Amino acid sequence: MSEARRWPVISALGVVQILTWGSSFYLPAVLAGPVAESTGWPLAWVVGGLSLGLLVAAFASPHIGTAIHRHGGRPILALAALLLAAGLTMLALAPILPVYLAGWLLLGLGMGCGLYDPAFATLGRLYGAAARPAITTLTLWGGFASTVCWPLSAFLVAHFGWRGACLAYAGLHLAVTLPLVLLLIPKAPAPPSAGHHQDRTGPLSAKERRAFRLFAGVLIIGGAIMSLVSVHLLTLLQARGVALASAVSYGALIGPAQVGARVAEMSFKGRHHPLWTPTAALILVALGLVLLAGGLPGVGVWLVLYGGGNGIYSIARGTVPLALFGPVRYPLVVGRLARPGLIAQALAPPAGAFVLTYASPDALWWLLLILGLANLGLVGGLWRTR
Repeated sequence: MSEARRWPVISALGVVQILTWGSSFYLPAVLAGPVAESTGWPLAWVVGGLSLGLLVAAFASPHIGTAIHRHGGRPILALAALLLAAGLTMLALAPILPVYLAGWLLLGLGMGCGLYDPAFATLGRLYGAAARPAITTLTLWGGFASTVCWPLSAFLVAHFGWRGACLAYAGLHLAVTLPLVLLLIPKAPAPPSAGHHQDRTGPLSAKERRAFRLFAGVLIIGGAIMSLVSVHLLTLLQARGVALASAVSYGALIGPAQVGARVAEMSFKGRHHPLWTPTAALILVALGLVLLAGGLPGVGVWLVLYGGGNGIYSIARGTVPLALFGPVRYPLVVGRLARPGLIAQALAPPAGAFVLTYASPDALWWLLLILGLANLGLVGGLWRTR
């Protein structure tokens, strides 16, 4: 398929990613406070709904990868829109906390069907080995999710309350996301023939199993770092004496840094081996964490380094499995790889809160640094399996 014909598909998926991330993963950042204040439910449980949803997404992901392998991504992404709309409606109407948490169960299934991993698998089924540029471009769209949806969520809460905000997002999934998927995402072709050695559909070889385990480790540690920083960054910076307003300003640098790094990755047009992408990403993440853990001046610069690395890491999640395991098994492998990373994202914030409570903010900084350096070691192992 020509690049001109791919743009409507990628653009449609990009809008879908913005709304999906913004109405699920990024939703509690704006709504958790208003929900707790208006209902009296414990804030920990209100925020914990996201962790519950991520765990549901994790356990559903291998089955979702299998479904995309067999049927393509369009029906799965359409199901995601319906599940997200249903879950958000349940949140909006929840009279008691258990119903609210049940809404997050539906949202978790929607996230499992609609976030990056199923979107990457969809592109892999559509474009095969040539999906790498499309995956990179899609992450550029996804980088704007918080930029678009945090202000939108704040506006909706201010004018319609948190319940009205949830209903508005549910309506957007039915009126925007679902039609985009059904009208612009084409039906997947039949799987490629299993001729090339990378196109086998059978079990992974011993070398491939080792690569799978190593990359799963990268996703586990990378997901844990991302969640820890996302949830606890403001607390960590304030413990270093940074005022709240300044901490928020510093944190806001991460989003543009992610987008800028993805644009830089796109400029190379896939001329380098895909393993250079996670290598560069994790070097930047580790360097940023070294400087932040050391408490050196220039917090904003170090967060830009971290944000740039995190932005490229999102590309690696989609492109490295395509290179290592081939296009035929790509949806299956991506579905299996998604599970450990999502579990890590769900469990890392409570673990970070435990460290903050019973140790110190400095201990959490050094834990983040150790995790970052360990991930570099895992990528070094991946180079030996290519």
